[in-house]
Amino acid sequence: MKKWFSNIAVSLSILCAFVGNSKAQQKEVPQNFMQQIYEQVKTPYKYGMVITPADSAKKVDCPSVFRKGKNWYMTYIVFDGRGYETWLAKSKNLLQWKTLGKILSFGDTTNADAMEWDANQKAGYIALQDVSFGGSYKLQKYSGKHWLSFIGGKETGYESGKLSIGVASTNKNIAKPHEWQRIGDPILSMTDIDVRWWENKKLFKSSIIWDKSNTLGKPFVMYYNANGDTSNNTPKWRWFERIGMAVSDDMINWQRYQTDPVVHHKIGITGDGVIQKIGDVWVMFYFGAFWEGRKNETFDRFACSYDLVNWTDWTGDDLIKSSEPYDIKYAHKPFVVKWKGVVYHFYCAVDKKDHRGIAVATSVDKGKSYLEFVK
Repeated sequence: MKKWFSNIAVSLSILCAFVGNSKAQQKEVPQNFMQQIYEQVKTPYKYGMVITPADSAKKVDCPSVFRKGKNWYMTYIVFDGRGYETWLAKSKNLLQWKTLGKILSFGDTTNADAMEWDANQKAGYIALQDVSFGGSYKLQKYSGKHWLSFIGGKETGYESGKLSIGVASTNKNIAKPHEWQRIGDPILSMTDIDVRWWENKKLFKSSIIWDKSNTLGKPFVMYYNANGDTSNNTPKWRWFERIGMAVSDDMINWQRYQTDPVVHHKIGITGDGVIQKIGDVWVMFYFGAFWEGRKNETFDRFACSYDLVNWTDWTGDDLIKSSEPYDIKYAHKPFVVKWKGVVYHFYCAVDKKDHRGIAVATSVDKGKSYLEFVK
C-alpha cells in the first residue's frame, strides 16, 4: 500500500512538473482561459468621476493607484497648456479622493536650469508595485528608494517636441507630496543609437515591474508605448503607437528587448500597458484607439502571457468604452485594482467638450458619483 501511494505521489509530481513546464513553453494563452480572466476583471458598473481638473483650462489624465498603510494613493498627470506635471491624491475607499500636491514639477520651479531635457513635461507613473491581482498594491523599494518612470520633454504644449523616458526616485514618505529626484538624462530616447523602427518619433507612458524570477535574465522589466515612422501619414488623421519592452539590472541603465513591439495592432494606438498577475498568467491592461473599423473610438482591453514576451490578445468585449456623458468622447488608459472582492477600473474620461478627468467603473454596483467637470 505504501508503495502504491508512493508511486501515485511520484506520478502526480511528474504530471505537475509537465503541466508547469508546458505552460512555461506555451506562447499562446487559450481564449477559453482568457474568458475566465475576463470574468474576473470585468467592471460593468460605472461609478463616474473621481478626480476632475480645478478649472476647464486643465486636463487630468493617466491614473496610477497604490496602497500605503490603511490608505490608497493615486498619481495622475495634469496638463495646463504648458505641459505635464505629476500630482498625488489620497483616498480611504477608492471612490472619494482628495488632492494632496505635486511630486514632479516644471524645471524652473525646482532648479535654476529651466533648459533641461524635461523642463516642460514630467508625466509620472509608479514603478515596482506588487503585481498580484488582489494583492497588497504596495510599492516596493529597491536600493532603499521608491521609484517611478516618467515622460519628459523640453518643448511646451500638448505632448509636443521630443518626448523621452526618465526615472525618478525618493527615500522620503511617498504618502506626502514632495519633489521626487530625477536621475540625470533620459533612460530611453528616440535618438538612441539602438532605437527601433516603431519608437523613433516619440516615447510615451512606461510601466516597470520587478520580476524576481528573472524570467528574461534581468529583474526589472519595462513596457512602454511609442510612435514610429511606419504610418507614412496615411491617412493623415491616423496616429500609430505600439507597446514594446526594455530590461534593466539597476533601474537606471536599460537595454531594449527584441526588435519588434510585443502588443500592437494594424492601425491606431495600442498603449499604456499596466501589468498584473493572476495565478501563473501575466495580464496586461491597455487601451486601444482608432483601430481599423473603429475610427473614432477609444476603449480598454487586455492581453495575457506566460513569459512576459509573447502576448495573446483578448478577442471578446471591451473592458471599458464610451457610454456616459462624461466619457462620451474618450474612455481609455486603464489602471485596475481588486480589493476585498471588488474590482475597480480607473480610466481617463473625456466628454464632448474635451474636459478630461479620472473616472472609475466597478465589478459591483457602488452607486453614482456626484462629481462633475467644472462648467
